[in-house]
Amino acid sequence: MATATVTSKGQITIPVRVREALGLDAGDRVEFVEFEKGQFAIIPATRSVRELKGLFRDARRKPVTIEEMNAAIARRASESR
Repeated sequence: MATATVTSKGQITIPVRVREALGLDAGDRVEFVEFEKGQFAIIPATRSVRELKGLFRDARRKPVTIEEMNAAIARRASESR
């Protein structure tokens, strides 16, 4: 099992074995995803946003306007209070 120590600034060095397994290089970003309370997975965030274009396209759905998006956000925000 690979381990790391948290510095006083909250930083860690990801062990070589883990970096290699995740395909991480210097400057790459990672995401910490909580999959259970108190347990996280480290996910490489190295894909370009451009690679995601069209990935979730659904031909049956009509495009949504900015106004519709803003209204939906406002609606959800008021429900969460």
